Amino acid sequence: MSILDITSIVLIATGCLFFIAGSVGMLRLPDVFTRLHATTKADNVGLGLLVMGLLLRSGSIFIASKLVLIWMLVLVAGATTCHLIARSAVRRGERPWSKR
Repeated sequence: MSILDITSIVLIATGCLFFIAGSVGMLRLPDVFTRLHATTKADNVGLGLLVMGLLLRSGSIFIASKLVLIWMLVLVAGATTCHLIARSAVRRGERPWSKR
């Protein structure tokens, strides 16, 4: 097993851990705003690590370009969706959670 394989496996495994952390945050946090924060941040970092791990394993520049394009599209879609959900929650009168 080469150093490239080990680096790829570590990046992919770390990305999966970020996805799991985001999912746990979505289930455990108290309101929509904190859930959105946990999900979008962790998923964006997790996907970035997955893409970097897969970039090391991709055999051609064409496949690497497609992976980076997918990552960019997901970043834009995630940020836009998060903003729209948060704005909808504000319009419905949702208040951010505060510790009392």
